[in-house]
Amino acid sequence: MEITVSGKHLDITDSIRTYAQQKVGKLSKYYDHIQSIEVIADKGQGVQFEIEIIVHVGRHDPFIAKAQGEDLDGTIDQAESKLERQLTDHKEKVKSHK
Repeated sequence: MEITVSGKHLDITDSIRTYAQQKVGKLSKYYDHIQSIEVIADKGQGVQFEIEIIVHVGRHDPFIAKAQGEDLDGTIDQAESKLERQLTDHKEKVKSHK
């Protein structure tokens, strides 16, 4: 599984990259067919940060979660929890369909 962390209008430090990789790396326990994950951090107006996480999976459209906040780590947590819910719901839907 490939994890890419990039930034728009802000520099991605090693600590931000490591934190994001650790948080989204845990998503593989919620769904087995994850191929790659993209984390895009953007500095919006003022002190607002915007995080977009895109999870590419096999045989399905990508799962996308966006979050905004003043704390970068907290915003990553919010987007990760949204994806956790999306992946869990999709897995339950696929499992109950059979």
